[in-house]
Amino acid sequence: MTKHRIFTTSFASVHPHYVAKAEKKGRTRAEVDEIICWLTGYGSEELAARLEDRTDFESFFAEAPHMNPARSLIKGRVCGVLVEEIEDPLMREIRYLDKLIDELAKGKPMEKILRKG
Repeated sequence: MTKHRIFTTSFASVHPHYVAKAEKKGRTRAEVDEIICWLTGYGSEELAARLEDRTDFESFFAEAPHMNPARSLIKGRVCGVLVEEIEDPLMREIRYLDKLIDELAKGKPMEKILRKG
């Protein structure tokens, strides 16, 4: 998928894949949504509305109420690329989320995923 295509893809079309990845490893949709809300500042009702109105990735992140400043603590590789070295701001936000979902699927405790200690 090209960079432009991912930006215009609806967040709602990818969300089920995040949930499936987590559930396959015994985690829950609630945990996926908690991660998304932590990262973006959306509340659960706002997130549900964004999923329902099929907001694209670009708008989803651009209109996020408050991107969590602790996201800069997210380090590591996603698709072979270090997230902290991604130059495109939107792609970096997308990969931060991918990395958090990967950590969830790998069994990391929520307090570690949400950088609480």
